[in-house]
Amino acid sequence: MEIFKSNKNPEVYYYFTKKNKKLWMYRHKYYDNSGKRKEKKKSSFETEKEAIKALFEVQAALLRGEAKRIENDKLTVADWLDIWYESEHKSWSPRTCEQREIAIRLQMKPLLGNFKIQQLTKGIYQKKYIDELEKTYAFTTVRLLHRLFTIAINAAVEEGILSKNPLKRIAFAKEDSKNENFFTPEQLAVFLEDVRINENITIYNFILLVSYTGMRCGEACGLQWKNIDSKNNTVTIERSRGNLGVGKTKTKNSIRTIRVDADVIKQLEKYKLWCKKKLLEFGEKLEEDTFVFISPQTTKPIAQSLTSLAIRRIIKRTKLPKITLHGLRHTHATILLNKKLPVKVIAERLGNTTQMIHTTYGHVLKEMEEESVAVFSQSLKSIGTKNGASS
Repeated sequence: MEIFKSNKNPEVYYYFTKKNKKLWMYRHKYYDNSGKRKEKKKSSFETEKEAIKALFEVQAALLRGEAKRIENDKLTVADWLDIWYESEHKSWSPRTCEQREIAIRLQMKPLLGNFKIQQLTKGIYQKKYIDELEKTYAFTTVRLLHRLFTIAINAAVEEGILSKNPLKRIAFAKEDSKNENFFTPEQLAVFLEDVRINENITIYNFILLVSYTGMRCGEACGLQWKNIDSKNNTVTIERSRGNLGVGKTKTKNSIRTIRVDADVIKQLEKYKLWCKKKLLEFGEKLEEDTFVFISPQTTKPIAQSLTSLAIRRIIKRTKLPKITLHGLRHTHATILLNKKLPVKVIAERLGNTTQMIHTTYGHVLKEMEEESVAVFSQSLKSIGTKNGASS
């Protein structure tokens, strides 16, 4: 293709298509951050003015030190997600790797993968990602998927591929307050009774322990028999296990030893005897580092997905409000808060910080605060004390 130089700018040219249509282009030579000489070019502009404007934008960006942004203007969201995951996943926990890999594969790439990352606007993101997710997923899941995608976009900003994160002040549908992700004590009792009667022994013991301790699913999957202390009625949490293998717990606070109800420990001892027999059938022996929760069919450590499927079956049978497996953790925390246990004690039991407890369960704490005001006032009124306002 023959090109002809513009009279207005030495880096702008025009050319003719096969249909003899006149179009414009620019070719700009520059040095990247490593001192290597490169060329940036773009064609198909309808007018000379458009080509010059685009060239000036490239030159301005390079002067600001944004060479990477210029070089990656054709990078798609899918391309960046692959680069981000591959370069960063070794520093993440197995649970984080699993969570982000699933989100990338099942939500981010299908909905946004074909868009060029530098052309991803707030409007496109709202319509093509958030609005679509809200048709399928619960409020909390949509917020989680938004947070995960925002982490990936912030990484692109840090890498110099984007100048800023365009995904600020995204609008979400209001959370349905009827779909709270926890049970009342009465509902939990019905739930556990159904598990005991209708599910296999591993699922029953798994859900029983999670319900009585509030531990995370990955933490329960990562338990080994050396972590169960039947003499002192304690369980030590020191690792997590997901589909990508065994790894560290979510935070440093997550490494902890917690007390467990004596009846739950007795049930685990019965389950341990069953595990020994089942392992022997497969020519194996129960060791201290054997994982606690094993499949009745294969004796391999159970996957988190099996427990989630069990939750759905139980909800369907009992007609209880829909909750997730993580909802059992929320149930444990909510029951303790309603029983007026100190926030610090609950935080240590859950492997959280007190700040996280206040953030996650602020609605419960607010109700408790209002109740405490009423209780104090009623205590004084019951002995005939008058307050200043009514005297």
